[in-house]
Amino acid sequence: MLNYEVAMAQFELFILVLMRIASFVFVAPIFNTANTPRRTKVGFAFFVAVLVYSLEIDMQVEYNGVIEYAGLVLKEVAAGLLLGAMAAFAVQIIMFAGKIIDMDIGIAMAQIMDPTTRMQVGIMGNFYYYLLLLLLLVSGLHRYLIAAIVETYRVIPVGRVQFSSSIYTDVLNFMSDYFVIGFRIALPVFAATLLLNCILAILAKIAPQMNMFVVGMQLKIFVGIFVIFFTVVMLPSVASFIQDEIETLTASLVRGMSP
Repeated sequence: MLNYEVAMAQFELFILVLMRIASFVFVAPIFNTANTPRRTKVGFAFFVAVLVYSLEIDMQVEYNGVIEYAGLVLKEVAAGLLLGAMAAFAVQIIMFAGKIIDMDIGIAMAQIMDPTTRMQVGIMGNFYYYLLLLLLLVSGLHRYLIAAIVETYRVIPVGRVQFSSSIYTDVLNFMSDYFVIGFRIALPVFAATLLLNCILAILAKIAPQMNMFVVGMQLKIFVGIFVIFFTVVMLPSVASFIQDEIETLTASLVRGMSP
């Protein structure tokens, strides 16, 4: 005979495991694209949850009543969303740098609808973003993300998620690094366009009969693409740096949520 109470307790425990993994998969980079079917995401999260549940990990949860169990579910969802969202924000650094480049070379108004992110993005931002995703896939970021969410169950047992004040500090430090890294990526194009603007300003004083507005727009695009052509070889190092940033941020967040 099947013991109903034991089976129900195991099912509730499995739901807690599934909630952290499913929330992470739905917002983590590479897995969160809109062109990935939701059934695929749900099936993948369910498959990983089954594997985690079958591992010999401490999974003893104590709660009294439905309200306390709902609180545990919300904690697991918050943990998965926090880990996945911070990793996704780290990948979005390259999109931020691309928007800066678009503004510098004068094509910021040329926005396109990206069906994978469902956002209006610039040309250079989209170009850099997909190149970065390809490099991150080659470097095995997707494998690291799955291994990281599985390893969190060893550090943060099911139902024992704690949110310490260090998480707030880690997020603030990351957001400050977000803008610094983005500006550093766009710095070569920014410096080239700044130098070009200085030259155009001098030419406007020397030859006022020339229409610098018409000439400047074309030169900015030409110089910007020229600099991008020679600096795109730095993208692998940028991808490696962003992956290191994801690993460091994930480790610090896990430490902040561990009991």
